[in-house]
Parts: sequence; C-alpha cells; structure tokens
Amino acid sequence: MERRDVHSITLVVNGVVREATVPARTLLSDCLRHHLGLTGTHVGCEHGVCGCCTVLLDGEPVRSCLTLAVTADGHEITTVEGLAGPDGEMSPVQRGFNECHGLQCGFCTPGFLCTATALLRDNPDPTDEEIVEGVAGNLCRCTGYQNILKAVRRAGELIREEA
Repeated sequence: MERRDVHSITLVVNGVVREATVPARTLLSDCLRHHLGLTGTHVGCEHGVCGCCTVLLDGEPVRSCLTLAVTADGHEITTVEGLAGPDGEMSPVQRGFNECHGLQCGFCTPGFLCTATALLRDNPDPTDEEIVEGVAGNLCRCTGYQNILKAVRRAGELIREEA
C-alpha cells in the first residue's frame, strides 16, 4: 500500500481523544474495533441494513459499517462503551434494557442502545408508534421486539424521573 493511501485521523471517542492511522477505505466500524480495540460495536450485515454497528457521530446515529473512518476525523463518536457514566453506572437506556430484558443474545443490543439513546435525547416521552419508528432500522433475530419496546419506554421513564 502506498503511503498516500494511509491517513492519520483524530477522533474523540467516548470523550477521549484517540488517534489512528488507517487506509483511506477503512470503515469506521473496523477502525473502532480493530484499530482502537472497542469491540462493543458489532458488525452484522455490512450493508447498513441491520443496525448492529450503529454509533453516535456528533450525537446522531450512524451506521459505522457504511461510514469511512477518514470522514469522522475531528468528530465525536459515542460507542456502546461510552454510554455508561464515568463511574461505570449504567445509563437510563442501559438500565431500561436490563430491567425489561430487552435483549437475548446481545448481538444487536449495542446498536439498539445507541439508537434509543439518540431517540430519547430528542424525545424523552415518545409514543409507542414513535418508538417503533425510532428503532425500525435495527434488526433483532431473537426477540419479538416487545421487550425492546418496553425497555425503551422504561428508559424514557427513567430519563424523565432524573430530569
């Protein structure tokens, strides 16, 4: 590989400045997992369909398997590892999923957690229809989604209680 095909990038990942040197075509999901060791971001379909790889880019949910790492240079990324508080206390969304058994195998869970975090940040009291629409881009092969919807509802309750 020629040197011009490699780029040094700086990301703020979960509040920490991180640097990586990546080939131009490196996906953000691969950068997070293989260059930075953050394996909580899962890769399912590699086509942006399943949502397992969803992270927050400057607070907005994005498919990291469709995002080139070089385009994230200088931006803030929040992965599932960054959702907990600095003391390790689970976020309201994580607590909601825990309390309502909103996961089974856990493979899709990081994407759901990041997606629900953004959804509830923008609308802490969504209707059931808004929750369904908000998480529609995330696929779970294990559940019937009922506990995931309950978990997002519960997370909204927890957020409202804290406010």
